[in-house]
This record gives sequence, structure tokens and C-alpha cells, in this order.
Amino acid sequence: MMEIDTPGHTAIIAATYPEYVACSDASPWANFANEPPAGQLRFALPEVMNFTASLLTNVAKALPSHYFSTGGDELNTNCYANDYLTEQQLNRTGMTLNGALDTFTQTTHGALIAQGKTPVVWEEMVLDWNITLSNETIVMIWISSADAAAVVGRGFRIIHAPSNYFYLDCGAGEWLGDDPTGNSWWDPFKTWSKAYTFDPLANLTEAQYELVLGGEQILWSEQSGPQNVDSIVWPRAASSAEIFWSGKQPTGAALNVTEALPRLHDVRYRMVQRSINAIPLQPQWCALRPDACDIYA
Repeated sequence: MMEIDTPGHTAIIAATYPEYVACSDASPWANFANEPPAGQLRFALPEVMNFTASLLTNVAKALPSHYFSTGGDELNTNCYANDYLTEQQLNRTGMTLNGALDTFTQTTHGALIAQGKTPVVWEEMVLDWNITLSNETIVMIWISSADAAAVVGRGFRIIHAPSNYFYLDCGAGEWLGDDPTGNSWWDPFKTWSKAYTFDPLANLTEAQYELVLGGEQILWSEQSGPQNVDSIVWPRAASSAEIFWSGKQPTGAALNVTEALPRLHDVRYRMVQRSINAIPLQPQWCALRPDACDIYA
């Protein structure tokens, strides 16, 4: 599934259309963005709305997938409070920033739907901005697993990707400069066993179960690349396969990390045989002796 995040995380567009981007490379960046460089689409402007709809249309035409994400996460309102062109447009039309975002999203999603695509967004579009979305829109849950019930409660289908269970890049520490004692907000490291305790149907009614489409484990690229991607992803990402395939054991009991560990060891050793640099889950002595290294063994 392709994602072109809008209207936030769009600083790169200023390289060719500087007039379309507010607070471009503004400093200090932390006042205007979640990470550098700052820059967000001036979505209230009609020409920016039309540009974005055209961009999404042209990309969507080239893709076979039925799904297309427009993102919508981490929108920084300070960026627009200090942006003359945005404020001018809002004053001229009498529209609020939230209203302008609603219009922008309906326009861009309309362009995708016209191409036969199902729009996908991050959870803020529903929970923070209350944007008018098509009933077919799929919402990705990322801030917390606790947010799933609220989104499903509004009738939307969801994909689980909560950072408190499934963010694979968690635990590498701070990557920002001049912060030697800092930790990243998504610490600590998310172990395979932590991910394996996730219940995709928690806090939902039985009637809402069908709105859970599945889940994904997320790897952002601030500190990952071809050199370390195998060891970051595998075999941890394999742990989610059973979760989203069944959610529970055939008996209806919750999944059990002790029973799963030998299977995941097997997966890891098969990966290594295939030249995938999957990290060990335990010392080999433990892997050869099931349960011998359990905390209370």
C-alpha cells in the first residue's frame, strides 16, 4: 500500500513548490514539526488542494493496489498560526483550520475514490480532527492500542499498528543531535514476546470484530537501512503472524509466549539458513532446552 502523507511531513514539496508549503525549514524546528525539517502543505489554499488531488490521482493510476494512504498524522498547528497565507485564506473564507482540513481531505479522498482506491488514514484524522470520511475509509491505529475502541466505535474499519506493541525501531535511543542523555519517545525496545501478548479484539464487542482487518508491524527509517533491516525486523515481525491469523489458540485460550517460543526459534534458524540476518531470541543453549531459561525455571 502506498502512502503519501498529507498535509504534514511534506517539507520536500518546498523544493519544487515553495509557495505550497508553510513553515518550510523553520527554526527551531521543534516548534513547528515532530522532527526536522519543518514544512507542511498550506492545505487551506485552493491551489494546494488541487495540486494534492492531482498528485494523488496520477500516482494512484500507476498502482494496482486497492488501498492508498493519505496519512494525516502529526499535524502541527503552530505552523499555520504563524503562516500569513493560511491565515489570510481562513479570514477571507470564514473557515476554521479544522474546516479547511475537512474540505482538503474530502477533496483528496474524492480523487482517490474516483480512481477506485479505498482511502486509508492515521487515527488523528478521526480522534483529533473529527474529519468527515467515507464509510469505506480504513484507519490505522498507531499512538496507542487503547485508541482502537474509540475508532471502531465510530464505525470505521481499522488496521492495528500500535507503537506500544509493534514499532520495530523502538529502543534504539535518541537520534537527534546535541542530546546525549535523551531517549526516543517510543522507547523501550518492543520484544517479540511483548508483541505476542497483543489482543486485536480487546475492548471490542463481538459485533465490532469484523471491523478489525488485521495489523502491521512498523519500521521507520531514521536509524534503519539495508545494513541492519534484517536484524531489526526478524524474527520479531514473525511473532505477529499468529496474532493476526487467529488471535487465540484453537481452544479459545489466549496465545502463550512459552508455547510460541520454540516455534519462533525454528523460524529464526530457517531464516539464518536462508542468509537472512535474523537476531537470536536467546542463547543457543536455551534454544536447545525448551523452558530451561524461563524466568522462574
